[in-house]
Amino acid sequence: MLSNNQLTEIVEYQNVYFLGKKIGLQREKLEEITLYESFVLLITGVRRAGKSTLLLQLLNDNKDQSLFLNFEDPRLAGFELPDFQKLDVIIREKNVKNLFFDEIQIVEGWELYVRQKLDEGFKVAVTGSNATLLSREMGTKLTGRNLPYELFPFSYREFLEFKNLENNSSSVEEYMTEGGFPEFLNLDNGLVLQRLLVDVLNRDIAVRYGIRDINSLQQLAIYLISNIGKLVSANKLKDLFGLKSVSAIADYFSHLENTYLVQFLPKFSYSLKTQVRNPKKVYVVDLGLFTHASIVFTDELGRRLENMVYLHLRRKFPEVYYFNEKKECDFIAIKQGKPAEIIQVCYDLNQDNLQREIAGLLDALNYFDEEKGKIITFNQKDRFEKDGKIIEVLPFHEFAG
Repeated sequence: MLSNNQLTEIVEYQNVYFLGKKIGLQREKLEEITLYESFVLLITGVRRAGKSTLLLQLLNDNKDQSLFLNFEDPRLAGFELPDFQKLDVIIREKNVKNLFFDEIQIVEGWELYVRQKLDEGFKVAVTGSNATLLSREMGTKLTGRNLPYELFPFSYREFLEFKNLENNSSSVEEYMTEGGFPEFLNLDNGLVLQRLLVDVLNRDIAVRYGIRDINSLQQLAIYLISNIGKLVSANKLKDLFGLKSVSAIADYFSHLENTYLVQFLPKFSYSLKTQVRNPKKVYVVDLGLFTHASIVFTDELGRRLENMVYLHLRRKFPEVYYFNEKKECDFIAIKQGKPAEIIQVCYDLNQDNLQREIAGLLDALNYFDEEKGKIITFNQKDRFEKDGKIIEVLPFHEFAG
């Protein structure tokens, strides 16, 4: 437990520092977000994606009515549920109405306090770097009282604005290498991303889940980051990493995905059992990590482009799948139960691969009885009809820019 004076000093220090930070590039996600008295705003995402900056932008016009507290501050290591009563005293003294809590899930029982503040008419926002730790608690005491949002590193459009670049293939090539972590783009030092990887593995996974074999966890994470766009399964990787059971690998998969470090793309099927049984494709949350934390020493431009298209779709659509019946199609994006985008990705369309790419796309279009599909390339553009279907070939900068 903390003394009243200790907690007051920590709150004062954090708010002077936090509220004094630069607003930075306004995030696209800001357009979707509104604070309400009756709902807690829940923002999750990978570490260093800019969640705290998004909060700062959200409260920019109401700083004098807001209080911020990051529970990962080492000085708050002894914070316990009764300490919320001391925090209440500070909140009353400051006469604020907006409460912003970062990584509050560290404190057991935090959801009871947040529910209390909502009932008292406060506007509350909570951020965290682990999706399930927050959603699990939201599903108990805060059922129906939370509005969830996910924040990823800079999108391609945000990258262009941040670096003041033109929307063209040259900028795509740069984004394909550097990715969108704001801190890395400021410093241009690969050690920033390598350190980020270590922090996620240690703080967000090993410590929280009591994992002792950190070496195997790290090897698995690097393997997955190095194999973006490829099919992976827990069963096939068990022996490779010397783990005792498939369930151990599956748990690691789950932890890595819940921290947003990697994402697993299931095969489309109307049967949930079929989705579960089939291998999933793996993608990294940001291509800067592929550049600086993988064990791949070739350009892998095709896989990089595919990962970028995935992230673009992941930001826009609640459900994304790969398709593989007779032929394979890279992405099916679902909105309100129907395909919103059917997409094939090919870095460079040529005589050797054109028929294969079209065949996969047509198979998916016929399966869903849809008329239009897209092939996303690095810098090619075209449009043609095949078997009564319209196929649009677009360069990535037109697709995402």
